[in-house]
Amino acid sequence: MCVGDSMTIGTPGDFTWRYRMWQHLQATCDGTGRLVGPRRALHDTLQDAPASYAYGDPGFPEEARGHLAGWGEGWLHMAPLIGDAVRRHEADTLLVSLGLIDLGFYTNAEQTAENVHRFVAEARAAAPRIRAVLMPVIRNVRAATDPAFGAQRERFNELLAKAVADLSTPGSPLLLASEPAGWEIETATYDGTHPSALGEHLLAGAFAEAMWQAWGVGGRYAYPSD
Repeated sequence: MCVGDSMTIGTPGDFTWRYRMWQHLQATCDGTGRLVGPRRALHDTLQDAPASYAYGDPGFPEEARGHLAGWGEGWLHMAPLIGDAVRRHEADTLLVSLGLIDLGFYTNAEQTAENVHRFVAEARAAAPRIRAVLMPVIRNVRAATDPAFGAQRERFNELLAKAVADLSTPGSPLLLASEPAGWEIETATYDGTHPSALGEHLLAGAFAEAMWQAWGVGGRYAYPSD
């Protein structure tokens, strides 16, 4: 289950990194890898609602579009939802990219880290052997131009790494993904935050590499230049 904010839900015309991950799973898991979740839509910015299904590839199967992502949603918003989503959709692995919204509008680094702990507890209450890959908050244009926000991002990422180390167990392992290699704001995003086609691949690749190296799931990610 892909869990995230606007970088994960996407907007009309986007392929989304979820789509890139689905392609990767299809290519490396003998068709056994599935994406699940309670939501299917992209966020229509004109309607300011998750009301579009105009994916970049209209052939992205309906059953593969499942996710738990929302425009303007963060750890604060997803922690109360994750347990029910995991239970209903029988997720066994979570790919989580959250935190930018929290730090930008709702909570400081320490408060956001508390919601990480709550999120993990709720997911485990629904599925005690759930595993998860957590993405640090990736540097965006605000982090590059607002020193205070940039410092909060760095502090939260330190706390996220500590949470992964403290909370991971053999029965319910957590991984800290590496920030996508080669992520440059000018090329990996189309507006300073949201992923371009290249950024979608870099995000999917970072999650895929973490699962492959730590758990032997899938295989090496095929980047466009490969």
